[in-house]
Amino acid sequence: MSPFLFVTDLDHTLVGDDFAHEALNEWLLEARSHGSKIVYSTGRSLALYRELAAEAPLFEPDLLIAAVGTAIYTDLAGEPDATWSEKLKIGWNVEQVRSTTAHFADLVLQPDTEQSEFKVSFFLTEEAAIEVLPQLELLLTQQGLDVQLIYSSGRDLDILPRHANKGSALTFVRQTLNFAPEATIVCGDSGNDIALFAVGEERGIIVGNAQAELLAWHRDHPIPHHYLAQSHCAAGILEGLKYFGFQ
Repeated sequence: MSPFLFVTDLDHTLVGDDFAHEALNEWLLEARSHGSKIVYSTGRSLALYRELAAEAPLFEPDLLIAAVGTAIYTDLAGEPDATWSEKLKIGWNVEQVRSTTAHFADLVLQPDTEQSEFKVSFFLTEEAAIEVLPQLELLLTQQGLDVQLIYSSGRDLDILPRHANKGSALTFVRQTLNFAPEATIVCGDSGNDIALFAVGEERGIIVGNAQAELLAWHRDHPIPHHYLAQSHCAAGILEGLKYFGFQ
């Protein structure tokens, strides 16, 4: 088995079907013993990742990409990767972002655990998002901020530095670990995973229970090295691995 880089979202992608998850874990651990690397890429903060890890059958990854790509941990007991954090400072001012968003009553701050130096997160209904998102993006741009808005699952809004998302974090990790795009597998289910699939030649597995925003993106961007599974969660990942010939 040739070594590969396996990068997966957690909630409703790797996690959600314990039986299939356990089967996938067994295969991944065997692959890791032959030089493959396992990376979890989640919208969760490190604190909420730990909560999930206490409930779901998750083994410790080689790296954790947390908070929608704004923090990369090579050691879950340590600090985020300093080199990556430095890259995110360009064009970013968290206090200015917070003061600008205060003008929008429809934005409801997520818990403190989901706020960080490079991430400001809100709950926002789908109905309100139609008007709020373009207005907010324009106002932030007028403030001279180089940011991006990521809306997913019909409720979660993350405001991040322009260069911070799951895709750019994936590229940083892949290059650091010296894996080719063709030897990289990415898996996801929601809008904040689009960046994983939009990077390049990585093999992409979209699980069968994917959210509407990711399905719409997949429909509008038909790419041969992406696979839309029929099965849900980890079972969909296993299906995709067979499709690409990794299993």
